[in-house]
Amino acid sequence: MSDRPIPFAPGEHRRSFIAVEKEIARTIKTVSGYMTNHTPEEIESRIRKAYEYSRDAHDGYLRKSGEPYIVHPVGALAELLSLKPDLVTIESVLLHDVPEDTDRTISDIEEEFGHEVAHIVAGVEKVSRLKYRWEERSIGSLRKMFIAMSEDIRVIFVKLADRLHNMRTLTYHEQSEKQKRIAEETLNIYAPIADRLGIFGMKEALENECFRHLQPDKYYAIRRELDAMRSNQEIFVSRVSQKIRKLFEERGIPVRDVSYRVKSPYSIYKKMARKNLERVSDLYDIFAIRIITHTVADCYDILGVMHNRFVPLPKRFKDYIALPKENNYQSLHTTVVGIFREFEKGEIDRRQPTEIQIRTVDMHERAEIGIAAHFTYSEEGASSVSTEVQWVRELKNMLDETKDSEFFTHMKINVFDDRIFAFTPKGEIKTLPKWSTPVDFAYSIHSEVWNHTVIARVNDKVVPLDHELKNGDRVEIVTDKNKRPSIIWLSFVRTTRAKEVIKACINREKREELIEKGRFIMNAYLERHFGKGLDKDLSLLRNLDGHILSTREKEDVLVQIGNLSRKPSSVIRGLDPSHTAMIQAATKQASEAGTRRAAEALTTTGSPTTLQKIIIGGERDLPYFFAKCCRPAEGKKIVAHVGRHGIKIHEAKCPSLRRSNNDRIIPAHFENDASDGMSLEIVITLRNNLGVLRQLGDACYSMKLNITDLHTSNLGGGRMECRLTAYAETEDYYLFDRLAERLKFSIPVIEEIELIHMG
Repeated sequence: MSDRPIPFAPGEHRRSFIAVEKEIARTIKTVSGYMTNHTPEEIESRIRKAYEYSRDAHDGYLRKSGEPYIVHPVGALAELLSLKPDLVTIESVLLHDVPEDTDRTISDIEEEFGHEVAHIVAGVEKVSRLKYRWEERSIGSLRKMFIAMSEDIRVIFVKLADRLHNMRTLTYHEQSEKQKRIAEETLNIYAPIADRLGIFGMKEALENECFRHLQPDKYYAIRRELDAMRSNQEIFVSRVSQKIRKLFEERGIPVRDVSYRVKSPYSIYKKMARKNLERVSDLYDIFAIRIITHTVADCYDILGVMHNRFVPLPKRFKDYIALPKENNYQSLHTTVVGIFREFEKGEIDRRQPTEIQIRTVDMHERAEIGIAAHFTYSEEGASSVSTEVQWVRELKNMLDETKDSEFFTHMKINVFDDRIFAFTPKGEIKTLPKWSTPVDFAYSIHSEVWNHTVIARVNDKVVPLDHELKNGDRVEIVTDKNKRPSIIWLSFVRTTRAKEVIKACINREKREELIEKGRFIMNAYLERHFGKGLDKDLSLLRNLDGHILSTREKEDVLVQIGNLSRKPSSVIRGLDPSHTAMIQAATKQASEAGTRRAAEALTTTGSPTTLQKIIIGGERDLPYFFAKCCRPAEGKKIVAHVGRHGIKIHEAKCPSLRRSNNDRIIPAHFENDASDGMSLEIVITLRNNLGVLRQLGDACYSMKLNITDLHTSNLGGGRMECRLTAYAETEDYYLFDRLAERLKFSIPVIEEIELIHMG
């Protein structure tokens, strides 16, 4: 490797170029070490050519940090090296900002570096132009991003490296709001993508950088605790390592390496919040011991020894070797108690459970770099990433099968959700999104099962069709050729395939039923939020999305609402401005009048008021005061503070709450708040059998419904009427249909269920 002259730059710029040159030299050495299908000379030539082209193109450009711009692409390359990328990806990351920031074009890059590099750089440029919000209006931008990814997964490798280096230098952005927006975008979009691709190192680094910027106090508090515990951990693990090696040497089981991994600050924060813990040391699984061996058989031998030598915790064993994760992660996970009790002294209590991870060398590499382990190299020197990885195939199918109006929902479910494994009666594995149902399972099999499902058995027990499947469930589907899909299924199935096939079937066979359901949902939404529903001519829908609609087209809109392809809120946004202004004016006037009456009542009587309907912790008609410090109005996010003098309603961000005990703050919202949940009032006629009210409560609990009011009356002859009000935290206009199905399934003595009110 020959020395290269450093371009002239004054003062600190010269030092920056020296550092960049050293990083390029390190990169060339690293790549030459793992890439054997190219000569060291070719590797150096191609990397230096891309680097110098980018450096010259960015000449005179500075970053917000004051450094030469070339520092960024070289920094992004350093983030990427752990994935052992091919030369095309390396060239692309060095060139990724050239077309966007300089006068060089994609055509110029194609001429110098070939079509493959130009294609990736163009894809990265396209993704970089998109601005995201974790909201429905961003679906077009997100779809374009996933299209670019599905065409060549290396686009997202480059983009992840670019984003990670930018996150590490985010402090140089002067606007704190922009820092927050970029961090939230990264946490919601890029970190989950890295997770799905199995690129654990990048996922963890992205999450921690976001955590550092979004909640710096909590981040640094956790870091201080981890730093204080580090010396004890290192001493403990070094001794444990010796013991483990000796343990397996005595049994003739080869162990390649014993190490440990510490949970990231963000993972620790989430677990502490979930368990309501105050100190990091309150967690027993801050770190896990990792045992690397040679073969799969060795992994299971090691597991057997660990379970014989120590006490394994039930329900804490996971076999990701037999059942790999969606991103192809494989490992054995177990948790044992009593590992090396002689090390119990110190800040870390070793009597608590310890997690053990056991895997082969190949599994460990895949665990570290995920899908990047699928880089393949031909004898001619060409390289690529396998397009047969299951998640990439699913991504392409989702793009092909899903309309823009539904892409956002399906993306969150199918791309960012965890996965579960379920089995057919013959032992065939089906991979599904978390919270999938037997109907989703049926649609993963074949068409004879899809549309004729009538009964589901999970682990030999008959369950409702909206039952939530768990990992390892054995599912049997009973069919009837005379049965067809139900509209209700659309409200609980999770998979894109199930939604699309069900929708196609009911759109064709049950149009009138969908129109009526769409009318019901739209009326319920309008009456809940604006006090007035649709007229018989659907006049409100006459001018929608900039078009004058015919009667048939208005009904088509109701069909879309009924089959959940379109939300009522999106219809309101698409109305003619005159209609929207009229609705909003009426709502604002009613809201202001209600706030004024409530304030007058409080001023004149000095006692709690309930003129404005506010749901407090799921309860209605509780007396409350409006806090004078913030005077919350309808449309604002609110909470309730329980004090000595009663309940006060504050804005959620009221500064005076910072001094309050969190135990005294409970959720609250205005009854007409569009962003919160909804209530159901139903009347049930049933036989008054022993335990029937408990069954009723269990059924509501299983659907996450909070019963807020319950009255019963004797009808004679062993029959009774039950009037029930329940609250759900989500706005779901199929809620009554699902509840009715669930109640009829679980309580056979029910004779009739009637909906009185939903809102």
